[in-house]
Amino acid sequence: MMLFLPELTLLGAGLIIFFVGITTSNGATVRNIAIILGAVVFGASLFAVSQEGELFFQSYRIDAFSQTFKALIGGSLFAVLLFGSRLIDIRKEIHPEYFLFLFMSVLGLMMLVSSIELLAIFVSLELSSFAVYMMVPMRDDTGKFRFQMEAGAKYLLFGVMATGFMLFGMSYYFGLTGSTRLDVLVSEIPGMLNQPAAVVATVMVLCGFFYKLALFPFHFWVPDVYEGSANETTSFIATVPKLAAVALLLRIITMIDSSGDILLKLLMVCSVLSMFYGNLSALVQKDVKRMLGFSGIAHAGFVLLGLLVFHITGYAHAIYYITGYVVMNLACFLVICSVATQGENVQIDDLAGLYKRSPLLALTLLIGLFALAGIPPFVGFMGKFFILVDALKQDYILLVTLAAINTAIAIYYYLSIVRVAFCTVEEDQPVISTPLHLKMLSVLLMAIIVIMGVFPTQFILYAENTILAIL
Repeated sequence: MMLFLPELTLLGAGLIIFFVGITTSNGATVRNIAIILGAVVFGASLFAVSQEGELFFQSYRIDAFSQTFKALIGGSLFAVLLFGSRLIDIRKEIHPEYFLFLFMSVLGLMMLVSSIELLAIFVSLELSSFAVYMMVPMRDDTGKFRFQMEAGAKYLLFGVMATGFMLFGMSYYFGLTGSTRLDVLVSEIPGMLNQPAAVVATVMVLCGFFYKLALFPFHFWVPDVYEGSANETTSFIATVPKLAAVALLLRIITMIDSSGDILLKLLMVCSVLSMFYGNLSALVQKDVKRMLGFSGIAHAGFVLLGLLVFHITGYAHAIYYITGYVVMNLACFLVICSVATQGENVQIDDLAGLYKRSPLLALTLLIGLFALAGIPPFVGFMGKFFILVDALKQDYILLVTLAAINTAIAIYYYLSIVRVAFCTVEEDQPVISTPLHLKMLSVLLMAIIVIMGVFPTQFILYAENTILAIL
């Protein structure tokens, strides 16, 4: 039971939300219960972080790697619930259903990081995805149409397409090896990577994970889904699934080494195109969520670059980077949800004079964006620095040059938002009142961004120890 504690806690949380939805329609009651349950889930994931073992006929592994990611997922869920639990832009009568789908999606993500068998991975991935497919169109369309239905349809269609590719690739894996277990695939696939069937199978399987991480060329859903979803939904999509996607990519990428020359070059191209497409598209955006969506595509390219080092240090730096990325995004979305008092999309111009309306939110936004831009001494700078150094050690000189160019491009559009928030004054704008718990969360997120950037060594050593569990 202890081995499955975080997942059992999420199942219990879903059942409680379900019965609460039947017995009461009070939005405040549902919201408070959801926050308490989120705290319980986070506590359970921390409590189980040292557990080790296997379940379900050895298709489900509990180790330092999976439990660390479950703790990160649980913490991110709790943060999203704290600043996004008001659900201003979700119809009140479906608040319980929204929270139920949210917890079920997190359940799928936690199962995903422990799955070491292809069918278990598929079931977990679909559980996490279909719950979010339902959350996107739940946005209230009172007043004017805001593209939530179009966003939901695009998310679903791209997800189904990526799933189809992934299943086809899994069938190839089974045909090549006679097994669906990752440990068997890890031992046999590297020796086959010069065979066309093995390359095609790996590319197809990676398609499903590229979709989750929003990597090129499975990125097209990102800007429309970010813009069309409610702010709370976008906060979740932009953060929590990215952790599970990187965890799963790490399990798969260990099957590949630099001897698979064709596949390596293909992944390098995907990394570079993700960075350029994301950053160049973000330059012209006016909607903050849409801009962060394109930014996420570029950051996914950086994460992939860290994985392509094919070394434990690179893998650890990728974990460090994605953890920092999630914290930076949580800080930015906390500001978005606080500024959008009616649940509306926040335009960059809406942040004018934010330093006067709410100095704490302005500072949170500044630190979050500076970190995303890769400005020292924040975690974003150290994450990019480590990944670029790793790539340089592997003689990926062209890749490092292109990544550095993309960092310079990103600085422009991130700092343009800071300029509007601190250097533009709008008259008669209301002061933003921030509850105490959100002030505390803002300070905590800023502290994590700074501490991870100034003292990265301990975080990276811990990440290396978790990676050893799957190598």
